[in-house]
Amino acid sequence: MKFFARGFTRQNIVAIAVGVFVACVPLVVFNFWLSGVTNRIGQEEIELSARNAIVRAEYRLTLAANALNALAAAGIGTCDAAERSAMQRATFETPPVKEITILDSAGHSICPQAADVAEDMAIRRVYSSEPLSKSQGFAIDVLTVGTGQRMIRLRRPVANGTNEIAALVPTMLLLPQYSVELFDAHAAGAFAGANEDGRSSGIYARMETRNGAMLGEIGHRPEADAGDLFIGNSNSQQFGLHAEMMVPRALLVHRQWQIRWLGFLVTLAVVVIVGLLVAFLSHREPDNPVTDIERALAAGEFVPYYQPIVDIATGQLRGAEVLVRWKKPDGSLVLPGSFIPLAESSGLIRAMTYDLMRRVSDEIGPAIGQRLGLKVSFNFASKLFADDAVVQDVYAIFAKSPIKMSQLVLEVTERDPIENFAVTRQIVSALQGLGVRIAIDDVGTGHSGLSYMLKLGVDIIKIDKMFIDSIGTDRNSATIVETLVDLAHNMRMDVIAEGVENFEQVMHLREIGIRAAQGYVFAPPLPGSAFLKLVEAMDALGEGAVQERDAAAA
Repeated sequence: MKFFARGFTRQNIVAIAVGVFVACVPLVVFNFWLSGVTNRIGQEEIELSARNAIVRAEYRLTLAANALNALAAAGIGTCDAAERSAMQRATFETPPVKEITILDSAGHSICPQAADVAEDMAIRRVYSSEPLSKSQGFAIDVLTVGTGQRMIRLRRPVANGTNEIAALVPTMLLLPQYSVELFDAHAAGAFAGANEDGRSSGIYARMETRNGAMLGEIGHRPEADAGDLFIGNSNSQQFGLHAEMMVPRALLVHRQWQIRWLGFLVTLAVVVIVGLLVAFLSHREPDNPVTDIERALAAGEFVPYYQPIVDIATGQLRGAEVLVRWKKPDGSLVLPGSFIPLAESSGLIRAMTYDLMRRVSDEIGPAIGQRLGLKVSFNFASKLFADDAVVQDVYAIFAKSPIKMSQLVLEVTERDPIENFAVTRQIVSALQGLGVRIAIDDVGTGHSGLSYMLKLGVDIIKIDKMFIDSIGTDRNSATIVETLVDLAHNMRMDVIAEGVENFEQVMHLREIGIRAAQGYVFAPPLPGSAFLKLVEAMDALGEGAVQERDAAAA
């Protein structure tokens, strides 16, 4: 109570008044300024949504067009067995495409339907056909199949001049998507319902061709005047598409009043907080976990641990996966699950990864460099594969290291989405050009495993512990593992099993053709000194081995 009484001196009261004035004036101005800003943001948001819809549609149709061009360049045109196989493979490798077929001069497919083709894909009704002026030789049809599902058919001539090759793309993949983050969820739900006369006044989006053929629409067109709507339009010159989106302004107005009331509440809260800060201000800053990571990084507290990888056919050591641990000044160890997500979101993961690489090079580089058959794997966040500077960075770290580029493996996890496959594929190719091998980690746990394997051109897949644990108890998981192993071998990829914990699993892995594994059945993650002892014990270098190593290096 004495501290509280001393805190409210005349100077403190003046400070409170000044603080309240300084805090209130901007907030009052903000409430008046808010109306214009929210309207402008609403219009920009709806226009951006329309542009994004066109960009997504152009991207997916471009994939289909590229697939048709590739098949036409390969001489496809008669639909014999080999050509049907090529078209089926192109359909599988092109995500938006539902079917690729050959059409005769009357527009009928000359390819026999497979026995398992659904009945609702058999009947075709064409509603619109338009040539594409910006895409030489291409035309676009709007049609429905069987039960009424609407499709876009992209077609182009083939070499014989009479037939065409065509790809079907569901229009649902091209329709605009809208974001309601700007609008109040309850208000949006109310406006999405019907008015008294039965007409809906909610969010509306549609896409059509240049000649007005409807591809599809979301919601019902609002009956309000144009002045009561936010309207966004965008066009595709390449494919002749038009996207339109409409949102009632009332949705935004409802949200605006909520924000305005929030502004007044914030003003009141600032008055209270300023008064409390004057009386009870503490000079101690709160802990900031990002700052803690920055400090620990500068102090060298992130240290490498090594999970040995073993050849289960010969018992030889094949290398190790590098795992990071936070070794605090008191000697305690923090596992990566507690700090890696924060390092990734704060942008510190790059510095942390490169620091780990330098430490590994210094700590075990001489021993690994003498044994050219050993590999060292590093986990790489997917965002590192989105910046081509990573190629030069990796080269700069290991150019003068005892560890050769050919001994490096960089792992990207399937759990992390890759936003731009084209850029990532170029970076992967550049790293492979240096001799670095690329692995997909945690295969089978995400939704993009096959896509990563097919599109990234990786060298190794690592099967997740979840599937290894189910060996002998779950037939489905065993089938998945066997399928992944067969696919990897056919694509000339190496396979490593993760999280192996008993010899029964080792025996099963041998039977299905897996050669390499890691897990506690062999060794837990080891500090550098213990791992070096393991290397010397499992791969001792005699005089003859040194001479062979030097000859191989030369």
